[in-house]
Amino acid sequence: MLNRQLLSPSSIVVVGASNNITKPGGKILKNLLEHEFKGSLYAVNPNDDSVQGVTTFKSVNDLPETELAILAIPAKSCPEAVTILTKVKNTKAFIIISGGFSEMGTEGALLEKEIVDLVNKAEGCLIGPNCIGMLTHDYAGVFTEPIPRLEPTGVDFVSGSGATAVFIMESAIPKGLTFSRVISVGNSAQLGVEEVLEYWDLNSENESEARVKLLYIETIHNPDKFLYHATSLVRKGFRLAAIKAGSSKAGSRAASSHTGAMASSDSAVEALFRKAGIVRCYGREELTTVACVLMSKQMKGKKMAIITHAGGPAVMLTDALESGGINIPNIPDSPVKQRLKDSLFPGSSVENPIDFLATGTAEQLDLIIDTVENEMDDIDGMAVIFGSPGLTSVKDVYQVLDRKMKTCKKPIYPILPSVMNVKKDLAYFLSHGNVNFPDEVLLGRALTRVKLTPKPSVQEIFLDGVDVPQIRRIIESSPNGYLTPEITGQLLAAASIPMVKEIVVQSEAEAILAASAIGYPLVMKVVGPLHKTDVGGVTLNVRSAEMVSVEFNRMMQIKHTTAVVLAEQAEGIELFLGASYEPTFGHVILCGIGGIFVEVLKDTTSGLAPLTICEANSMIRNLKAYPIIKGFRGKPGVSRKKFAEIIVRLSSMLRFATEIKEMDLNPLMGKGDRIVAVDARIRIER
Repeated sequence: MLNRQLLSPSSIVVVGASNNITKPGGKILKNLLEHEFKGSLYAVNPNDDSVQGVTTFKSVNDLPETELAILAIPAKSCPEAVTILTKVKNTKAFIIISGGFSEMGTEGALLEKEIVDLVNKAEGCLIGPNCIGMLTHDYAGVFTEPIPRLEPTGVDFVSGSGATAVFIMESAIPKGLTFSRVISVGNSAQLGVEEVLEYWDLNSENESEARVKLLYIETIHNPDKFLYHATSLVRKGFRLAAIKAGSSKAGSRAASSHTGAMASSDSAVEALFRKAGIVRCYGREELTTVACVLMSKQMKGKKMAIITHAGGPAVMLTDALESGGINIPNIPDSPVKQRLKDSLFPGSSVENPIDFLATGTAEQLDLIIDTVENEMDDIDGMAVIFGSPGLTSVKDVYQVLDRKMKTCKKPIYPILPSVMNVKKDLAYFLSHGNVNFPDEVLLGRALTRVKLTPKPSVQEIFLDGVDVPQIRRIIESSPNGYLTPEITGQLLAAASIPMVKEIVVQSEAEAILAASAIGYPLVMKVVGPLHKTDVGGVTLNVRSAEMVSVEFNRMMQIKHTTAVVLAEQAEGIELFLGASYEPTFGHVILCGIGGIFVEVLKDTTSGLAPLTICEANSMIRNLKAYPIIKGFRGKPGVSRKKFAEIIVRLSSMLRFATEIKEMDLNPLMGKGDRIVAVDARIRIER
């Protein structure tokens, strides 16, 4: 775990320090000096007697005791240096900048393991190797630029990539975002993203100032640990936003089911973030914009007032917000509205967006904000758009914004796009601790992403109607491969997931008897082929014994067919549920609109088993097809409550049946409170 010597050392040595600031060792020392590290600072360089005016030693053997060592020397030289530092110099914290370790192959991995063993034996901590270093408000231990403003109240940021960390800081600084700490974990030989989360969580009482945590992740080594500490932090009131890169879908090529083809590591990450309450982002600009939203006052509702002196950006912002579920409500006629309109120049609009024209003044902006803050109870937040063509200073406007952002209870999101025309005025605004959103569409998307991120789920397993002993008996007595329709039906029944009545037959006579028992109209489906529709293996609206005979004989000629299923014909909206087992994450559950549309539209949401009712409801609500499920243009919908219960029961079944590697319920037919599985396919593998 991160220790005091790493976070706030009283002494630092740069091993490999140099007078050449184009080298990592030289630039690290320069950054430490320029950012005024207040402890004892040493340099190790065998060739120079003095390095940038810092006390210099020829070898680590000559050093006094030192709390933190930053190594910028060849990989092969690192184990010897770490041995001396841990055993003789009582060094408890290491940052290894050098590359040439596990990222380069077996030989480098052995060097890396040797170093980790040394640090562990000394009960120390290690950042890296192959990283850019670390920034705190105590020291700037990186070899890169730019160095952001470091404040205890800034954001904490951990990154699995050094270069990406630099680019994210470059995106953040012009927006006014400040940082508390930046940790580049590199190869994560000892400490990775999960361990940083663990430290933040277990030391949350001392983390109270840095309320926003940002993560750039390339690999999640321990999803359970990640989920536990991320969830705990969000429940304690911290706000987390993250990018997870490198979620490949290449594995889907080998999948045989609909779910296997669609579920991927990316689905698992999406589900993991949703379960933890992490705002997921997909790019640097989005992450830093979301961070600025999280650093602002929290908007309690979903109704926004847009205050602007330029029409185009207001239209684009309105579109971005409305498409994400944040409303821009009309301002109803009232004396307040009329009084506000009378105070603005002729031609101004107070309909929302409130457009006070390009000639609008700071005084008018002050009045508009006051009116929205104090006299419009149905507005939850304000976005203020104000740029400049470069003709005059707008400092007076930015002064009003600065004051109002600090005093208003409703959040104000400033959109100040003139980053060149009035850069001095903007610099003044940012110097007062404010953030800026230079792009209105990015702000709109960031706000909606934050609003759509659910709260962390409760860690509980829903067992109402789920017969765990029966599920285990069925799984343990079944061979590997796809389960037969009969066994599939038994398994779903054990989880109280309703299925249509169906009978498997292998002769024409059995088919006619089964049809009489089920009743017409009915459906006939082949047993054997994986994708029944593709081979003509599904017939609907079978209404007579003669048609049963014809279809049975036709279907038995289809390649790989071993039997035919006759089932009652259900009516309603086609739904889809499925699951795929990801080795490090567990079961990823997908839901969406069913039938062939699940593959064509790919409108699915994902969750990690076990799910709660709240999580299942969130999955349903986040479908683009949710209006169809609710009922559309007079057509009856499907009970979200019943659908959520089925999703949760399925997740609970999977929690106790990890042998299930893929499953599809496609379609389920839903109409009102009745939802039944029409077709189901389950593959187990031990």
